[in-house]
Amino acid sequence: MSMQDTASSGVALWRLVADGIERGIADGRFAAGDKLPGEREIAETYRDNRHTVRRALAALAERGLVRAERGSGTYVEAQKLAYPLRSRTRFSEIVGAEGREPHGRLIEASDDVATRELARELGLKTGAPLVRIEAIRLADRTPICVSTTWLSADLFPDAGAVFAATRSMTKLLAHYGVRDYRRGATRITAGIVDATDAARLDLALGRPILVVDATDHDLTGKPLVTKHSRFAAERVEFLVENG
Repeated sequence: MSMQDTASSGVALWRLVADGIERGIADGRFAAGDKLPGEREIAETYRDNRHTVRRALAALAERGLVRAERGSGTYVEAQKLAYPLRSRTRFSEIVGAEGREPHGRLIEASDDVATRELARELGLKTGAPLVRIEAIRLADRTPICVSTTWLSADLFPDAGAVFAATRSMTKLLAHYGVRDYRRGATRITAGIVDATDAARLDLALGRPILVVDATDHDLTGKPLVTKHSRFAAERVEFLVENG
């Protein structure tokens, strides 16, 4: 069936383009992480215009099959990251086990004070000085989550600078002599990404996220850090494990 025949039969041309790219992803012509041809090249392939191509790519992005990076191009999304939730949850180990490269990037480190809720989670007094760390975690080049982490400023002075150098919460804690730690209770809720996190996660505004709140303790049960993380729902699959 030609493009004109397809259009006359009531099937939108952008759908034809989207279906063709999706078939290319399914049969391996476009592998996870691959950069797709540019809009002009796709338009020439399908003998259509770039407006049609943009609509096709937008539809694929909404389905989580591709992701556009500003100034770079459009990339095939990797399969969902299998993310176990267990007593020892380490982002770098989880991503590495999937054969992907973990990365951490500091967004901002700032001074904060403990609210009543944060004080309860960290075993501190309300108003106690904290370090607040905003960071983004990636698997290969794909943003997976944005996290806000709070630590005691007295126990972990200059924690922001240490995270900027190590780009890992596990390495940050090791810097202060904490060699092992365990996850306490984990609370997961669903949400919709806001404008700030949408830009950080390369998500369209309004896409679903999974919000994870958890506190990590040392082996004696003393609270170390508490986290508020926002995961791109279309890029992770949580696996709840015992032990």
